[in-house]
Amino acid sequence: MASILVQYPGAGCIVEFMQGNEPQIAWVMEEQKGKVRLFLPNRRETTLSSARLLPWAGPSYSSPQGKDAMVDILEKHEERRRRLSAEVAPMELWEMAQGELPKARAEWFAELGYTSPDADTVAACGRALLSCKTHFRFQPPEFEIYDADTVETRRQAEEAARMREAMVLGGAEWFRRLWDARIGRTVAPDPSAAPEEPVRGRLEHMLRARMADPETVEDEALWKQVTKGLPDDPHLPLLLAMTWGLVPEHHNYWLDRADYEAGTVWEEAHRAETEALIAAVADESQLPPAEDTAFISIDSATTRDIDDAFRIIRAEDGGWDAEIALACPAWFWDFGSPLGKAVFDRATSLYLPEGNCHMMPEALGEGAFSLFAGQKRPALVVSAHIAPDGALSDGKFRFAAITLADNLSYPDCEAVIEGRAEASSPAAAWAEQLALAAEMSRVRLDYRVGQGAVIIERPDLDFELEGEGAGVQVRIRETEAASAAMLLVAELMIVANAVLADWAVANGVSLLFRTQDVAVPRDYAGVWRSAPDVARVVRILVAASLDVDPRPHAGMGLAAYSPVTSPLRRFPDLVNEAQLLHVMRHGTPRWSRDELSSMLLSLGMRLEAAGQVQRFRPRYWKYLYIQQEAARHPNECRWRAEVAEENDMWVNVNLPEVQLALRAKRTLFGEKVFPGQAFMVRLGKVNPLRGEAVILEVQEF
Repeated sequence: MASILVQYPGAGCIVEFMQGNEPQIAWVMEEQKGKVRLFLPNRRETTLSSARLLPWAGPSYSSPQGKDAMVDILEKHEERRRRLSAEVAPMELWEMAQGELPKARAEWFAELGYTSPDADTVAACGRALLSCKTHFRFQPPEFEIYDADTVETRRQAEEAARMREAMVLGGAEWFRRLWDARIGRTVAPDPSAAPEEPVRGRLEHMLRARMADPETVEDEALWKQVTKGLPDDPHLPLLLAMTWGLVPEHHNYWLDRADYEAGTVWEEAHRAETEALIAAVADESQLPPAEDTAFISIDSATTRDIDDAFRIIRAEDGGWDAEIALACPAWFWDFGSPLGKAVFDRATSLYLPEGNCHMMPEALGEGAFSLFAGQKRPALVVSAHIAPDGALSDGKFRFAAITLADNLSYPDCEAVIEGRAEASSPAAAWAEQLALAAEMSRVRLDYRVGQGAVIIERPDLDFELEGEGAGVQVRIRETEAASAAMLLVAELMIVANAVLADWAVANGVSLLFRTQDVAVPRDYAGVWRSAPDVARVVRILVAASLDVDPRPHAGMGLAAYSPVTSPLRRFPDLVNEAQLLHVMRHGTPRWSRDELSSMLLSLGMRLEAAGQVQRFRPRYWKYLYIQQEAARHPNECRWRAEVAEENDMWVNVNLPEVQLALRAKRTLFGEKVFPGQAFMVRLGKVNPLRGEAVILEVQEF
């Protein structure tokens, strides 16, 4: 078939060439030595190499034309080519062509769709193919036809490029508006003014991803483009998200970083398994053998996840025989179930000023497994003899169904121990046991110090948050002192963990041990409270860690220490409890040392992530409290500070009211500064997100 196109365009021929990534129509006025002089619809002239002409020249006009006539002809062809190009369906042409041949000219494609295509039709088809870069590649004079896999890859890349462009155009302007509102330059924009989907969703995903992982390299280049001109602040994603309303003011981004879900929504997916466990606990036939031994628990008045209780009597040698009963979810626990895996991933409960996040579903941790008085529960019962000098012996354990006699509170027990409780006090009926336990705990503490224990005591702080969102107000005060009651509970728990660790070591049973294997000078042993003493001993201690090998715990003054006493709140305790249960039932451990070591790799990461939430979130509220106190009492707010350490350049102080450590230049404190010295300091530049405050002024106390 003869070509409908002009093979060698000369004067009077309609041609096209690419300019600005678009085909341009032109009239050939002259062709000479491989170059053409062209007349354009805008009446301008240009000279191009013939090689730049697109391979669909025509038609050709033989008679000379005036400029007005040439413009009319060009406009007529341009209008027709635009109209025809809009009618061409390049995807349908690709469907017909792919697999048939690897490449073809525009003329061949035009013949697929039209019976007798002319030059305008071929040009229109060529234009349509040029615009469909996902399916065709123009290699003059032909179009390469991509296969299906290549088309999909290029389609995704093109879509991603379009999205990036839309993100930059819409995202940068939206983020700028949010930031201006954040710093008070403008009012916060209405969320409905955010870019339309899918850009809106991508921007939200970007902010949430960077809140959860500030070091992410996902869309790094795009992030730099949409935040160009904004501060290089590590908390910028959080600040923008709060201003947008994606998260509330004072959002706990540490939970995002730990991938730890607050609230109870996560429990819904495990409702059936939870209800089955509740029913199992209620079925006495599934419980271990029942015992009538009366146990009592001591906790905060608001505590619902009660996982320990005790009873104690005077021993014949003048020491004490104690039994510690521990909640036993391990009796029914399925570690491989969806709930078991979800609890493993949570790893620990979190106790935060704004509310608690439980490791287990509340219906279990604060319900079916919790040691409520008057309700029968499966329990791990640990028994031990404490000698008159505080030494431990005769460590044993058993599993039983127990019913607690009473749930007591720290303040009530403290009053009984100090002899100031009224007869109507709930704890008064247990005065004898409380006195024995308090006496034992003092002896046991002295014994551990004699073994090298390094103990740091700080009063507990009570956080009170009033209001919501940006209007929340923080109040902090020391909790009501109950040192004797708290000590006896702490020492009883240490007794249980120590005797079980000793039993495991003696019987070759692998457990998860908490270790702090560091050499501590003898003069560091003791109970330390003052800032200088705490700073001195902390410098030589290393953080305790979980291990599958029994190593010493210097802080406890123990040769081995295995956590078992909080199975409702800490996953390692649940694992250890299940290990002991398997030994009791089958005579062999459930997990070998190597299996526990493998488990600890992932469990340790989850515990570390959750531990950061527990450490850093209360610090945020402390700094916010300082900031709000300065606003409530401008120019009058001062904080008591105790010097912990000093050198020629710096002074480190502790603020006992909020238990924060700060550092300032020595010149602020005058010539004579010594550890333990008290000052009143005024703070400024407080940044709760960064956990920073600057000491602006110092006065002697």
